[in-house]
Amino acid sequence: MAVIDWQLFQNEVSWFLQPGDNAEVGEPRPWTRGPIDGLPVLSALLDEATLTPVSVAEDAYELLAWGPADNRRGWLCRQPQGGVVDVAVAPVHRRFWEVCGGMVERFGEPTTWWTNQDEVLTAEATRVPAADALADYAWMWDQDGLEMAIDPADYYTAAVEANGNLTLARHDDGRLVVFAPDHSFSGVTPLADSPAYALLTIDDVPDLTSWIEVCAAAWRRD
Repeated sequence: MAVIDWQLFQNEVSWFLQPGDNAEVGEPRPWTRGPIDGLPVLSALLDEATLTPVSVAEDAYELLAWGPADNRRGWLCRQPQGGVVDVAVAPVHRRFWEVCGGMVERFGEPTTWWTNQDEVLTAEATRVPAADALADYAWMWDQDGLEMAIDPADYYTAAVEANGNLTLARHDDGRLVVFAPDHSFSGVTPLADSPAYALLTIDDVPDLTSWIEVCAAAWRRD
C-alpha cells in the first residue's frame, strides 16, 4: 500500500515536491504506538492507520493513511517530537507529540478545523509567535477603543492557516482562541470585547482536546 498511498498523496498534493526533489518511500506498517491518554477518538483513528516512512532530502515524514485502496485518505506528518522540542505546550499537545509530530499536508480530507492549514500541531507552528502577530494587529482594538481580552504571553500557536490565521492554545490548559483577521468561518463567536474579525472562540470546541477529537472524528470512516 506504500506506493498507492504515496501516489495518491502526490496526485492530490502535487505542489509538495519541488523540482529536483526526490522522495524515498519506505515499507508500510501498521500503527503500533498505542493510544494517547485523553484522546480516545484520535487514538482509535491512529490504531487503524497504515504508516509509511517518507524522506525528502534531510526531512523525514510519516504518511498515515486509512481506507480501501480506491478511497484512501491521509496525513503527511512530521516524526514524533517526544522530549526533543523545548516548547511550553499544553499537556495534551505534549502527549500527542510522543506519537506524532503533527500534520503538514493532507489528502482526501473531509472539512474540519484543520482544512487549509499549513501546520497543525507541529513544532514549526509553535515557533510562530502569537504575541507578535497580535501586536501587528493592535490597531483593530485601538480603533474601537477596546482592550485585548487575553494576555498573548499565555498562548502559543497550535496551527497556522495558509492565509495567516492562527489557532492559539493556552500553555497551561489548552484553552483555544482563533486569531482570524481573514476568515469566513461559521460556528465561531468573537471573544468578549474583541473586534468581529480578530479573536474568536469556536462554538462547542473550547480547548485543544476537543478540537483534536472533533477533527479526528471527521476523519474516521464509518
